[in-house]
Amino acid sequence: MLEERILNLLSTNNVAVLATVNADGSPAATPVRYYSLGFEIFYTSWNASVKSRNLRRDPRVSAGIVAPLVGQASSRGAQIFGTARTLERVDPEADRYWEAFRWQSDHAERGRPLDEPPMDPLTVITPHRILYTDHWLRRTGHHPRQTWRPDGA
Repeated sequence: MLEERILNLLSTNNVAVLATVNADGSPAATPVRYYSLGFEIFYTSWNASVKSRNLRRDPRVSAGIVAPLVGQASSRGAQIFGTARTLERVDPEADRYWEAFRWQSDHAERGRPLDEPPMDPLTVITPHRILYTDHWLRRTGHHPRQTWRPDGA
């Protein structure tokens, strides 16, 4: 049930606040539009961006995803703790992520041709732990915060 709830949250939202570490050790939080494939989230970013430079130096990352809030009882979201890696467009591993990336809508918004796929690199975040919060879980006798790990521990 927890995995289904997390997958539902990831697939029904598209903005995460990505936290990376600056060179001086201070935090940098950046909103990104993401897509998901299983428990991984991914987004495009220029290699020269601050977040990309931070991740090349230190691939540890945290991302926060929050569903629209109606009231305290409807509070639902996830904190993803994991490792980021950047895949260039020519990397064969990138193909499976590009298949899940709805780049056509972005191109349409920007007036770009739909027969020219993007060449941007993808940053993929693989979670080591997800802290899921859903206050509706109280209604079924469960704690509103649950921890997911890929190994089930």
